Amino acid sequence: MRQILIMIVFLACFGVFFSAKAGATNNIEGVRVWPAPENTRIVFDLSKKPEFSYFSLANPQRLVIDFKNSQNLVELSQLAKKDERIKRIRTSKAKKKGTTRLVLELAGEYKLTIFPLAPAGPYGDRLVIDLYDKNRISKVVKLPKNGLRSVIIGIDAGHGGEDPGSIGARGSYEKKVTLAIAKKLQSLINKEKGMKAVLIRKGDYYVNIDRRTKIARQEQVDFFVSIHADAFRTSKPNGAAVWVVLNKRVESEMARWLINREKNSELLGGGGIVIKNTVDDNLAITLADMNKEHSLEVSVNTASYILNHLKKVTRLHNSAPQHGNFGVLKSSDIPSVLVETGFISNYKDERNLNASKHQQKLAQAIHNGVRDYFLAHPPMGSYFASIAYRQHKVGSGESLSILAQRYNVSVGQLKLVNNLTSNVVKIGQTLKIPAS
Repeated sequence: MRQILIMIVFLACFGVFFSAKAGATNNIEGVRVWPAPENTRIVFDLSKKPEFSYFSLANPQRLVIDFKNSQNLVELSQLAKKDERIKRIRTSKAKKKGTTRLVLELAGEYKLTIFPLAPAGPYGDRLVIDLYDKNRISKVVKLPKNGLRSVIIGIDAGHGGEDPGSIGARGSYEKKVTLAIAKKLQSLINKEKGMKAVLIRKGDYYVNIDRRTKIARQEQVDFFVSIHADAFRTSKPNGAAVWVVLNKRVESEMARWLINREKNSELLGGGGIVIKNTVDDNLAITLADMNKEHSLEVSVNTASYILNHLKKVTRLHNSAPQHGNFGVLKSSDIPSVLVETGFISNYKDERNLNASKHQQKLAQAIHNGVRDYFLAHPPMGSYFASIAYRQHKVGSGESLSILAQRYNVSVGQLKLVNNLTSNVVKIGQTLKIPAS
């Protein structure tokens, strides 16, 4: 009996030891590859916080990652099929027992960034690897020496790739909705003579916040539109809104809540945090922080133009531009707005946001608003400046000569474009002001 008891105790201890040892194993449960124009992101999903080391080899180029005390549960053969930077992902024999060695066979030499991520939203522990092109050349856009330039609009589809943004009750991803609307908006703008669209994100990949602004500057955009789908902790709020950045106290309880939530948006090195059916912690992650008075004026006025068109195709959550100061945003002198196209956390809005016809209506409204603003306030040297007129309502004490001096045009030009036969104008009369 004593021997039996000893054996039972031994087996129990062995079982505890084996269980502890088995419990220490870290499983590689998923691998996701996100190709982008200038980099590729590889995300390893793990059951626990990763313990890892890595090194690079040349001739041929390889990146070797050793996951300590781990095992791989993923089929690797097809993962790099659609990526031009990674030829193959495979396993290799590691020197240390219990270590899983993964090898990324690379097409060239890349700048490497590698970092772990703690659990957030539906994601567990992760290891993220970014491969950046070393010979990335900043594009310089030269304005035409002769002729009239187009008004350039930067279109930013919120979130992307590893960062899905808000997730609706029906499983809709914000990143897919925003990209669909952005592409429709791009098409409409490019069909408009005198306008040109630049997509900041062209596919399902993540673009760092700093990079989004940098791309806009490289393309010399006149205006920047960031497209998002809002979310709240309940399904009740709905409707569209347009945001601009302003250094003043936020004007509504909803806005205060959204800005406070931003304190938790440090996911993916600056990307958006994931929600599941309820709240979006990452509002306005890409809207530029405008410092110049002119940029803010352009932003607020264009936001009003956009809202005037949005209210014709959808319910508005706020009928006036919303203002807030978002700490994580980088400084920018580019006039910018963030368009919340609806609440993806609201059942009706979510359904509409996934409908192609509704997406087209939203894109058309944004396009019309931006176009109308720049027709009324065309940049110098643009095609719009050659065809557009400002409008001015005559006030007390104003005359043609005063207005001519103010707008740097001649009295004769004012009379010609307004079909005036005399120099007399009336208070309240609306005049066309030609480009100077």
